[in-house]
Amino acid sequence: MTKQQVIICSDIISELDTAIGNCPIESIFMLTDENTNKLCLSLLSRNNKFANVNVCTIKAGDSHKNIETLASVWQFLCDKGATRKSLMINLGGGMITDLGGFAASTFKRGMRYINIPTTLLGAVDAAVGGKTGINFNGFKNEIGVINPAEKVLIETTFFKTLDHQNLVSGMAEILKHALIYKQSEWDKVITFDMETFDLAQLKPILADSIAIKERIVEEDPYEQNLRKALNFGHTVGHAFESISYEKDTPVLHGYAVAWGMICELYLSHKLLGFPKETLIQAVRLIKETYGSFFISCKDYDRLFELMTHDKKNDTKEINFTLLGGLGDIRTNQNTTQKEIFEALDFYCNSLGI
Repeated sequence: MTKQQVIICSDIISELDTAIGNCPIESIFMLTDENTNKLCLSLLSRNNKFANVNVCTIKAGDSHKNIETLASVWQFLCDKGATRKSLMINLGGGMITDLGGFAASTFKRGMRYINIPTTLLGAVDAAVGGKTGINFNGFKNEIGVINPAEKVLIETTFFKTLDHQNLVSGMAEILKHALIYKQSEWDKVITFDMETFDLAQLKPILADSIAIKERIVEEDPYEQNLRKALNFGHTVGHAFESISYEKDTPVLHGYAVAWGMICELYLSHKLLGFPKETLIQAVRLIKETYGSFFISCKDYDRLFELMTHDKKNDTKEINFTLLGGLGDIRTNQNTTQKEIFEALDFYCNSLGI
């Protein structure tokens, strides 16, 4: 897999000019959602090359990351005469870069694309690493391909359009990267003030977090072993996220991952001796920052069923990435249903549910 270039921009217009200039392209297409079209597109429209860009705008929200929306993007590309030599620019959060990357990767058997994430979560997670896809049959990212963008251009100015919830949602992935990397990174990240959210102070933390993910992806691009570390917190987190939609009380992805990390840190402590003091520290931080999502023991069977659909599962058993300590990654850890239910009990008890 070709290594993608991730650029944290000081001048998004200049970087985009360079990126477009380096691509032999016939036409340019841009995918936005209703929010990024209104709030973010104007920043790029100052570029003269955008006079003839074909802009496709879809509905916002993860509930629209589906086959119907994907088909509408393919139809747009077809109607506007896109070819394999066209370029797709995905301007938006993780939903846009996931779906837009998949559309570009499959239309005419593949056209080039650039990601410009407009959310912190998208910048540190979905836009980087080459994973693309859509939700299907109620399961997160069930259909997709691994195909990296030509470039990922990150402009933190876009984050000023986000509310506090969406900012801390993105921080969950940064917390995860610190946990799977090393103690010094964890110590640095947990001192960041998530109330004031100074974007200047965030920039070096963001750069380091993306670099952690890039190193892992470069070593294991197709998720044969080490890249599974990036799913820490996601096996339970995706189940929380899916059931939140079933309950018609949808939660942001980063919140679900944060709650998933509580459960998976508990399993790490119980099964692999992850330090109790760090577990307590992480639980306290997550409780203070993300609050809680209500579940009861009546939900455990459904959550377990949702976990069985996690893409890391090579067998019928649920396959976790757990931690023996900060940076001590243990992939392919199978657990029993009883242990998973204990982790859900721990989650409920820790958050006062």
